[in-house]
Amino acid sequence: MDFADSIKKYVPFNEQEKNDQAIILRCLEVFEDVLTRSNKIAHFTSSAFVVNKSRDKVLVVHHNIYNSWSWTGGHADGETDLLAVAIKELKEETGVEKICLVTPGIFSLDILPVLGHIKRGEYVSPHLHLSAAFLFEADENEPLTVKEDENSGVQWIPLLKLTAYSNEPHMHKVYEKLITKIDRL
Repeated sequence: MDFADSIKKYVPFNEQEKNDQAIILRCLEVFEDVLTRSNKIAHFTSSAFVVNKSRDKVLVVHHNIYNSWSWTGGHADGETDLLAVAIKELKEETGVEKICLVTPGIFSLDILPVLGHIKRGEYVSPHLHLSAAFLFEADENEPLTVKEDENSGVQWIPLLKLTAYSNEPHMHKVYEKLITKIDRL
């Protein structure tokens, strides 16, 4: 299925996702380059929300730019297979190899604001990430590795304490939504 079709067919969980889905679909109509960072206003990213088998822990990385514990993920950079992007980023950022997709397709659809910041010595202006996130399960005993150019730590934390680890208040609502959706599986 084409990535645009997967977004069109996504069934929103709540009003936030319904509104974000409409805006993301509008961005697909208006912009030709939403799959690349050449679009300085909004572009696609893909994330992995990773839980352990008992679904009481979540795998997080300490993101160097945001100085916060967060899910793994990255820019589509032209790739139309957003699931492949999420898997690639998850493996690169944590070292885990054995993963299982918990639900088919996109698990969360969000528009995430990114504040202006310095990356590799250059200023990146504020912009929006059009985020498709996927839910995975992994073995919490598998060895973890840090991707030092992006993260300064990787660890499993209690799922219900995720917002306490996050320094990004705008992400708290996203994480709380994900936890609620997991509880309903």
